[in-house]
Amino acid sequence: MAYDNIDLSLAPGFSAADRLGSGTAIGARLRELLLPFLTRYGLVIAFLALWQVSSTRGWVNPAVFPPLDVIIVALWESLASGALLDDIAISLQRAGIAFFAAVALGIPLGLFMGQIKTVEQALDPLLQFFRQTSALALYPIFILLLGLGETSKVFVIFWATLFPILLATIGGVKEVDGKLIEMARTYGAGSFTTFRRVILPASVPAIFVGLRLSATTALLLLIAAEMIGANKGIGFQVMNAQYNFQIPLMFAAILLLAFLGLAANAVLVLLQRRLCRWSQPGL
Repeated sequence: MAYDNIDLSLAPGFSAADRLGSGTAIGARLRELLLPFLTRYGLVIAFLALWQVSSTRGWVNPAVFPPLDVIIVALWESLASGALLDDIAISLQRAGIAFFAAVALGIPLGLFMGQIKTVEQALDPLLQFFRQTSALALYPIFILLLGLGETSKVFVIFWATLFPILLATIGGVKEVDGKLIEMARTYGAGSFTTFRRVILPASVPAIFVGLRLSATTALLLLIAAEMIGANKGIGFQVMNAQYNFQIPLMFAAILLLAFLGLAANAVLVLLQRRLCRWSQPGL
C-alpha cells in the first residue's frame, strides 16, 4: 500500500513512549547489524587505529612505522603511476603458474594414492620427508640445477605448494565414509561411477582446505624467491624500498601482498561454497 512507508511515530496521536519504543527497536536493529561485524573485525580495527595514533603521536618511531595514511598514499601513488603494476603482473604470473601446476599434479595424484592403500603407504614416508624439508633450504639446489632465472623461482613455489594440496586430497579420500561406498556398490555402481558420484564429491571440502593453504604458501614463497636474484616483482620492491629507506613504499608493498592473499582466499571460499552447498546446510 502507499501508506506502508509512513513513519507513524510522527503522527499527532503518537505518544513519547511510542516514539521511545520505536527508537529502541531501531537501536536493537543497529546492534544486530553491527555486533557481528565488530565481533569479527573489531580487533583488526583496533590494531589499525592503534598503529595510526601511535605513529602520529610519536609513541613509535614514524621513520620505522609510518602512519597508515602515509602508507596508503604511497600505495595509491605507486599504483596510479604504474610503478607497481608490472611487479604485480610478474608476481601473479609466477605464483599462478606454480599454483596451477601444483593443482594439476597434486589433486590427481592425491586421488590416486588415497584409493590405493599400498601406494599411499609406500610413498608416504618419502612425502613426509620432503614436506618437512623447507623449500627455502632447497632453493640453492634449485638455483644450481635450474639457474637464477624464472624457472627456479616458479619451481620453488611449486614445490612448496604441492604438498598441502597433495596431502589434503589424500586425507579427503581416506575420510570418505565407507558405508557410502558399500551402498553404491550394492546398487551396482562400478569403480568409476563410485569414484565420480561418491568419492570425488566427498573429498572436495578437504581438497579446498589444501587449496587455501597452498595459495597462502605460494604468496609466502613468492616473496622469498623474489628477494633473491630478482629485479622485478613485489618481493623485489619490498627489498629495494628497504635498501633505499623508502619505508612507506616498503609497507605499501607488504600491504598489497596482504590484499592479494585475502583476495585469493575469498575467491577460493566463494568457489567452495558454490561447489559444496550440500556440505554446508546453513548456506
